[in-house]
Amino acid sequence: MNFIFISPYFPYIYYQFCERLLKNGVNVLGIGDAPYHQLPQECRTAMREYYKVDTLEDYDQVMRAVAFFTFRYGKIDWLESNNEYWLENDAQLRTDFHIETGIMIDGINAYKHKSCMKKYYEKADIPCARWHMVSSLQEDLAFIHKVGYPVVVKPDCGVGAYATFKINTRSELDEFYENLPDVPYIMEEYIHGMIVSYDGIVDQDGHVVFDTSHIFPDPIMNVVNEGNHLSYYTDRVPAADVVAIGRRTLNAFQVKGRFFHLEFFRLLNDKEGMGKKGDLVALEVNMRPPGGYTPEMMNYASGVDVYQIYADMVSKNHTDIVSKRPYYCAYASRRDGKQYQKTHEEIMSVYGEAMVMQERMPDILSQAMGNDSYAALFETEQEVHQFIAFVQRLQRAGGEADEN
Repeated sequence: MNFIFISPYFPYIYYQFCERLLKNGVNVLGIGDAPYHQLPQECRTAMREYYKVDTLEDYDQVMRAVAFFTFRYGKIDWLESNNEYWLENDAQLRTDFHIETGIMIDGINAYKHKSCMKKYYEKADIPCARWHMVSSLQEDLAFIHKVGYPVVVKPDCGVGAYATFKINTRSELDEFYENLPDVPYIMEEYIHGMIVSYDGIVDQDGHVVFDTSHIFPDPIMNVVNEGNHLSYYTDRVPAADVVAIGRRTLNAFQVKGRFFHLEFFRLLNDKEGMGKKGDLVALEVNMRPPGGYTPEMMNYASGVDVYQIYADMVSKNHTDIVSKRPYYCAYASRRDGKQYQKTHEEIMSVYGEAMVMQERMPDILSQAMGNDSYAALFETEQEVHQFIAFVQRLQRAGGEADEN
């Protein structure tokens, strides 16, 4: 079996997908724009061969790399990056080389365009925010008159919370139009809710072989646009309603043979036309692993190896790995330039035994993930919240602790 992995070195942890595939007897071939000698040793030894292109942004170069591997090793069976940014290129390459084990170009819009996702939610009878495509100030005002302020605007085809804004007033809407990027934007009514995700892997027949859930107390949009620090945690056992709505979503989108990260709002108050406080409402789908180092958190919390589960799914369409779910895994980041009550040494002194990761995040991930990150394991949700507060509590002016 020939498997091409696009950009196997980013994020750094992704070399483990290649490593486990190779362990399962898969012929792993890498394509990237980083020089081979600069790749981590673990990444180099996890591939049979690596083809460097000048830039992954140049589709023709990447296509020639795939053609070279096809000539050298025969038909390519799988091609994947597990990266949101490259989903469309992955789909085009599969289509051009008749690789039928993933999303083809004619189906990618459902996974990339937020406006297209809405149709699938409707098909599954899953409530979602009212929306319209940004077209003119007059039409936007008519939509806002119907749903009220605030509204959220974001690129119809975008990655994460990049260039996503909450608009509270007419003056903020005017400011948005003054700086409107030249890409299609979608406008949605604002949902007052906490984000929860349903994450995992489905096999080639669409059956879930591993699942878990994450809870995000502060929306990523606020983290990115307001410079907040990020905190979230892997739920010890996914809530039953999260599993139910997540699987309905997977069925509606007919997801097969891949990692998934599905996002929902849990309503913080009653919302007419959507549900009662505590109900789940669709946000968006992401057909790749959750961002940053979250796959590592999934491993720690569930007592599994998600890279091995993925490799098992690819190579034999089943896995013998069973989730033990012994812990919550909590992530708390800190921002450069903010004054915190506790020093790094104090954090490690109190939580060192529970800590499973302590990383300086790469600059390319820091906008969403923060600059310095801490991840630790706990048996109770109360301990999770105590840990996050301990790591992120700020100093007030004058050096006093800010208890909020």
